[in-house]
Amino acid sequence: MRWLTRVVPSLTTLAGLILLVPLALNAWVVGASDSSVFNRGHALSADRVALVLGTSPYLRDGQHNVFFTQRIVAAARLYQQGVVAHLLVSGANPSTRYNEPRRMYQQLIALGVPPHAITLDFAGFRTLDSVVRARRIFGVNQAIIVTQRFHAYRAVFLASRNGVDAMAFVASNRRTRLPFEVAVREYFARVQSVLDVYVFHTDPRYLGPARPIGADGGDRSRVAIPRDLLL
Repeated sequence: MRWLTRVVPSLTTLAGLILLVPLALNAWVVGASDSSVFNRGHALSADRVALVLGTSPYLRDGQHNVFFTQRIVAAARLYQQGVVAHLLVSGANPSTRYNEPRRMYQQLIALGVPPHAITLDFAGFRTLDSVVRARRIFGVNQAIIVTQRFHAYRAVFLASRNGVDAMAFVASNRRTRLPFEVAVREYFARVQSVLDVYVFHTDPRYLGPARPIGADGGDRSRVAIPRDLLL
């Protein structure tokens, strides 16, 4: 049984590392981004594009997703208060029945944001895709990222390490308990974000041709808004 006295300590050390490394990476992502996450519009630097990160308008049970509503309301408020002059809405578009940018566009229009102030990114499949495409496709070097606080740390971390001078505007000041499933998913997503940047050097799923915001005189509606969005 002597082998047990050698193996057990090694296994215990390995198990400890498996637990501690993700904790350390989470702490790093949050700590590195905390100073760039704000919940007040007047604390933000002007002359930036608001990057509104997509999420589903509805939950699996069919109820409205409060995260979606909070982001839309926050983005509209930033525009109406003159903090930003343009919104880049980025999300997934896997089918004709599920299109996050289209729904964000429709809701922003309903809240009074003019069409010419909105650009749609239909290939924001992941947070990494959204922030990298913001710079490489849409020419955004300075951005105010609109999302919830738990997500903002990772978004700013990824943006800053992909050439975007990013700040984040928290979509809601309410201190509500994060659903367990969402908390666990975000915990491991932060670990993945570090691996994507420093180990895998992950690129977005799709890039395509550059379409800098403002390159056509500021009117992005002709290029970025398909006709069916207006139906």
